[in-house]
Amino acid sequence: MTVFLRIATAVCLATSGYLHAQLYAHGYHTIPVIGPAFLVQAAASFAVALLLVLGGPWLLQLAAAGLAAGSLAGFVLSRTTGLFGFSETGFQPAPQALLSVLSEVAVLVFVGVILVRRNRQRRIATAV
Repeated sequence: MTVFLRIATAVCLATSGYLHAQLYAHGYHTIPVIGPAFLVQAAASFAVALLLVLGGPWLLQLAAAGLAAGSLAGFVLSRTTGLFGFSETGFQPAPQALLSVLSEVAVLVFVGVILVRRNRQRRIATAV
């Protein structure tokens, strides 16, 4: 089950990275600060996703959660107060915005389940 959750986390993280790379290539590269941030998010997501698939250390799961949470925070800020002078409304651009949010929420859910399972196993091991 843990292997499935790890691979599911990697797939969702890579999906978020792909969507950010797609948006970067199709116009966001011209937006100061935001464009490069999309490129960094995409590259980091791909790298962490690959390492997760290869079975890297558990800290990679926290890195995946950090990337997803950071992307979600940027999404919320860009639709509320603005982020580095950049703002958008709703789930535009469609469908990338919605798909990105869904994949990032899924990453957080999967990592949460992995961490809960890990803590439960540790408690069982120490109780024996």
